[in-house]
Amino acid sequence: MVTFNLRSTTKQCAIFTETSMQPDDNDIVYTQYSPDFLGLIRRIAEAVSGSDVSADGFMATLATFWDIFSVIAFLLSLLFIVGIIYSYIRIGQFSEIEAQKMADAEAAWRAKHGQEPANRRWAEVQEHVRSNTPGDWKLAIVEADIMLGEVLHEAGYGGLTIGDQLKSASASNFRSVQDAWDAHKIRNRIAHEGADFQLTQSMAKEAVYKYQRVFEEFGAI
Repeated sequence: MVTFNLRSTTKQCAIFTETSMQPDDNDIVYTQYSPDFLGLIRRIAEAVSGSDVSADGFMATLATFWDIFSVIAFLLSLLFIVGIIYSYIRIGQFSEIEAQKMADAEAAWRAKHGQEPANRRWAEVQEHVRSNTPGDWKLAIVEADIMLGEVLHEAGYGGLTIGDQLKSASASNFRSVQDAWDAHKIRNRIAHEGADFQLTQSMAKEAVYKYQRVFEEFGAI
């Protein structure tokens, strides 16, 4: 008759199971819910150093690494903030330079043309907008906007700027007031955005056409 020692067999199975469940160096250790990343990093550290790393030593090394990372991240963030502030200041300076150029162009226009007939000035605006040079397109809008300010002033619209003059107007007595606003906004973009504003010839022609509708309403051309 063959008999089995059930207690001995059960003990041997438990020992085998416990031994087989022990992770070796190539295993990824799992916690109850997810991979044990700290354990994995610890194994990598042991492989690099060539010796066992204690839990306390590993955590101390990890804390040191985190402190160094925090300092570097803070310095980089500070550097980025300084860069943003510097860029904002430079953009403002460039805008001021472009605005000054526009003011100088307006002053030169007034000094050159004085009280020349509007039709001749308008002919020059049209000549500029038909040019193949982008700088001439901007000049056409600047010149037309100067004429707009003069026309509105003669029509009795008060204000220090063209924007102020247009704010005092209404569609009931100024049919093309929206055209004037649209064209004047293009001029303002040229003045404030400078080289960053990509003006196309079609945009320039559309703006000039809107100036034309205003001038025709007031009999300026």
